[in-house]
Amino acid sequence: MKKVLNVGGNSKKIPIPAHYAGYEHLLLDIDPKGAPDIVCDARMLGTLDARQFDAIYCSHNLEHYYRHDVPRVLAGFLHILRDGGFAQIRVPDIHELMKVTIEKGLDVEDVLYQSPAGPIKVLDVIYGYGVEIEQSGEDFFAHKTGFTQKSLVTALESAGFSRVFTSMGYLEIDAVAFKGIPDPAARKLLNIPDD
Repeated sequence: MKKVLNVGGNSKKIPIPAHYAGYEHLLLDIDPKGAPDIVCDARMLGTLDARQFDAIYCSHNLEHYYRHDVPRVLAGFLHILRDGGFAQIRVPDIHELMKVTIEKGLDVEDVLYQSPAGPIKVLDVIYGYGVEIEQSGEDFFAHKTGFTQKSLVTALESAGFSRVFTSMGYLEIDAVAFKGIPDPAARKLLNIPDD
């Protein structure tokens, strides 16, 4: 069975995309309260056994690291991925955020949208969800790095990923980065068209 590592997913109660339904789902998180399978900071992925995962799913976690730590996290992704594996990474799109903020005449304290967690303000997307940080007392939840489509692709390519595909959603970048030559089955699974 193929294995996906959900990096920083907080809890298995939070669903991952349906296309991972046939994968064994393992959770990595720094907080043991969510009962992760592996308690580890993503900067330490290089200390785990190499080539044990077919996929990595990292949704809204990479931006919690300082820019100088991002290459180390991405090197860890490459380390634990099997040959032909891929990493799917979702981060807030700072470029789109600035564009929407200007177009709508918003200020940093203005609400962008309502989420299940409550109202999300412009500053929440830039700096992390303020209420979550205040309630938990955990500064780790703050955003320390912002990404645009270009900067995320550059970081992934600089880390050594061979091919990177991106799509854009509302205030979000979804990148799929392959360790080697993209497998046709993985491309199909992820709806990535042939070149």
